[in-house]
Amino acid sequence: MGAMRQPTRRVLLAAAGGMSVAGGNAAAQPGAGGGNELVVNPRPLFDISRNLYMQFMEPLGATDSSVEAAWDYRINDWREDFVAATAGLGPQTMRWGGLFSRYYRWREGIGPVERRPHMRNYVWGGHESNRVGTHEFLAFCRRVGADPLVCVNFQSDGFITYRNKPEGDRSAGPSEAADWVSYCNDADHQERAANGARAAMPVKLWQLGNETSYGKGGFTLEEAIRATVSFSEAMKRRDASIQVIGWGDRGETPEGRNLWAGELVKRAGEHIDMVAMHMMGQSPTRPDTVLKGYEYQKDPARAWEELLELAARVDMRLKEMMHALSGQDSRHGLAVTEGHLSLQPHNANPILTEWLSAAYHARSLNTYLRHGARVRICTGADFAGNRWTVNAVMIQTPGGSSHLLPAGSIMKLYRATCGRQGAAVERAPAALDVAASVDGDKTVLHVLNTDYRSAVKAVLRVAGRRIVSGVVREIAPSEPRAYVDTQHPKTFEPVEKPLAAQAGEAVEWSFPARSVSAVILTTEKEDKA
Repeated sequence: MGAMRQPTRRVLLAAAGGMSVAGGNAAAQPGAGGGNELVVNPRPLFDISRNLYMQFMEPLGATDSSVEAAWDYRINDWREDFVAATAGLGPQTMRWGGLFSRYYRWREGIGPVERRPHMRNYVWGGHESNRVGTHEFLAFCRRVGADPLVCVNFQSDGFITYRNKPEGDRSAGPSEAADWVSYCNDADHQERAANGARAAMPVKLWQLGNETSYGKGGFTLEEAIRATVSFSEAMKRRDASIQVIGWGDRGETPEGRNLWAGELVKRAGEHIDMVAMHMMGQSPTRPDTVLKGYEYQKDPARAWEELLELAARVDMRLKEMMHALSGQDSRHGLAVTEGHLSLQPHNANPILTEWLSAAYHARSLNTYLRHGARVRICTGADFAGNRWTVNAVMIQTPGGSSHLLPAGSIMKLYRATCGRQGAAVERAPAALDVAASVDGDKTVLHVLNTDYRSAVKAVLRVAGRRIVSGVVREIAPSEPRAYVDTQHPKTFEPVEKPLAAQAGEAVEWSFPARSVSAVILTTEKEDKA
């Protein structure tokens, strides 16, 4: 793949937007102000999952050196710049696996490095050295503060081709998955201790396979349900405290191509804790789309509009899945364990290095938070690599620095500011896409101004409470095609601005065009006297 062409403009962060205070006593009247009010009901609606903001690591062979490029063989450890970028991103969860799990035999990635066999990467091309295995992945999770989530080889998701490869049988059953649970979680596991880790390396989140219903030749729904029960029983016998994630996205059923989730929880619900789906295939549907190749550069405003349309499909798909689960009276959590835009050129469209893509990223993350009563895990991008623009982190190779792409910058902002419980937005200006959360006296608004050209001023209110003070962390590039690269790695660093409040006066804030902001408000109960 050749070097990706970048815009020639160097971008400066905008100074637009700011705080003003309007006179009067309207702050005590949540209903006043008309169409410019942004009103939050601070009553907690649900606890936000501690694993909501996830990143997804998969060895991608010759396609994108996501793992090998992140490993520094000179020091036999993860690259320091990569660890620093990831720690700043602050993922709550880190997932290992993907399609790679269909042919991954976890024992090949433990023990003395010189004895670990190389393996063929059947999906992504090339070979994997197995230099990064269970110990290295879990050590990385500890360093960046993320809970690990591991995908097990789920009998190769039913694809029998992996049983008879020239390199041997690459499929694995329930006992191998259960052994992996024991290896990580048992307090006195002798084999793990012999490999240098006397203490347990707890993994509480385990996904059964990956994209089990996608493509032809894998498990049928009936086979997948039976395997789900078998794997979960074997794994939970080793550690009853683990959470098992089953696969429930769309696939072939006796009635046609439908979601598997309803039948899965009906017949195997007692054996799983969450249902997985992927937010893939997010591709433009307009016949005259500008989201192919470099066409968007001719009409950035049109591209912004189309990206907002694509993000609206996230809400539609979540509601479809939640309807399937609620039809079974299920309380299972929903785990969106992969998700990103699917634009041409595949995985490498340069718009994903530019601020225009914020329209999709911010709106999607807001949607996941609004559905946080059911969504336990969401994924807004692939994690890291040195080629793909669908990643959250870009790794410069063969050495250098790692930096966040726009998706990663927005995830970092939202992850760092999110409250502990979800709350309702009762009113907001039409152009503002808002998700709210609370944490005691703190109210947080994640705000995307969808207006491409104009700032939107809003009167901020928290029903029944007075805003005492606040800050706004704002990403508001002056150029819609602002971009990030190795020479400009901090283009999308948020700017923090104070939001002052005075008793008896309404608080206003102007959200710049195309901006993404986190508004953190400190409040107190209103004096009814």
